[in-house]
Amino acid sequence: MNLLGSGRESLAAIPAVHRFLDEPAVRRYEFALGRENVKRAIAGELDDARSRVPLPEYEALLAGVIDRLERERTQALLETINATGVMLHTNLGRAPLAVPALEAVRRTGGGYSNLEFDLQAGTRGSRYARVTALLTAITGAPDALVVNNCAAAVLLILDTLAKGREAIVARNQLIEIGGGFRLPDVLERSGARLVEVGATNKVYLRDYERALTPNTALLLRSHPSNYRISGFTHDVPPEELAALGKRVGVPVVEDLGSGALVDLAAYGLPHERTVQDAVRDGIDAVAFSGDKLLGGPQAGIVVGTAALIARLRDNPLLRALRVDKSTIAALGATLRLYLSAEGLEAIPLYRMLGASQRELRSRAQRYVDELPALLGACVVESSARVGGGCLPETEIASIAVSLRPPGGADAFAARLRRGEPALVGRIENGALLLDLRTVAPEQDAAVVTALQAAIR
Repeated sequence: MNLLGSGRESLAAIPAVHRFLDEPAVRRYEFALGRENVKRAIAGELDDARSRVPLPEYEALLAGVIDRLERERTQALLETINATGVMLHTNLGRAPLAVPALEAVRRTGGGYSNLEFDLQAGTRGSRYARVTALLTAITGAPDALVVNNCAAAVLLILDTLAKGREAIVARNQLIEIGGGFRLPDVLERSGARLVEVGATNKVYLRDYERALTPNTALLLRSHPSNYRISGFTHDVPPEELAALGKRVGVPVVEDLGSGALVDLAAYGLPHERTVQDAVRDGIDAVAFSGDKLLGGPQAGIVVGTAALIARLRDNPLLRALRVDKSTIAALGATLRLYLSAEGLEAIPLYRMLGASQRELRSRAQRYVDELPALLGACVVESSARVGGGCLPETEIASIAVSLRPPGGADAFAARLRRGEPALVGRIENGALLLDLRTVAPEQDAAVVTALQAAIR
């Protein structure tokens, strides 16, 4: 009887859901999650509490509810400030879009557009035509096509050209990149049969020549992306491989990946093979990403000969890989920025690369001047990276604000990640570093506010 009575008293002591709903700290989650989801989170926390002995105090229950709501809130796509120093941070969405690209999305997404309508003829048009002229003008290729990412572009090429046939690839180019994407797996899924040539460190033109058979569908080159082989090596120059393909009547395809449309040497970086380089070398089809060095939205782009692109357009698989109006709008606006030197400066990636150490140091000092002494803020030298599998061995001189907050860098970094907006830095030698090369100048005030809020 005593046990039964004790259980009834415990159940009676559990606060009502509406009491939590009246809490300002809980109510603020209703906009992001919706009132019903907030009520479910409260009910879930109270259900868990029924199994605890003794029953937690109200304050502990409230803290549990807020923690549960915060976990749900951060599952949504949230604005995040990147202070890691990695410019094309895959986990943080890769390339930030230029203002003209964002405006193009707003303008076309908020109403109707001529996505697949020919305004001149008054008949159905092609969505791909909206960016084809820009891509051919910039790259020098005869034709172009856009799909939803670079892996899809490679899959479409293989499915179109090599299904049930052989694709010859150098052994040192059978890459795996982030997310477990492996080129051999894509070849297998497409129905193409992989033929490896050469050794891990050396491949010669004669290796390709010996591998040719009547069943050879294409010769495939792949960008090394996030790794390099150095030392006792030899590779086949792309122009020689392209010449072999033309001589034997086999198309040569290159998965360039990074999508560079300008020479990065202008920013003091090693030369990264550009799409224009590949086109000039005579490659029949070049696949590359829209959200890496191009600085646009996620997309897979193929430029190449008119005959090859026409075959890709005729593949029924293209419908499953097509891009929507927002991607086309953002990509088109980004590509137009490449038509002038001034336009390139509007692309956030190139603005980051072009920022001087003096400019970054000046901004960092303003941070230090505005932050309370207990954070131990100081200006330090830093090293940034391009990221996204581009220039993996290249470090870029940068400037960071170093913080040594009370309670430790890990706990403080966790609070910053839960803020609005979320702020993500990196921890080195027990300090939290905020690398300003990846923080836009217009975000400085928001970063200082986030730091002050985290202290409180």
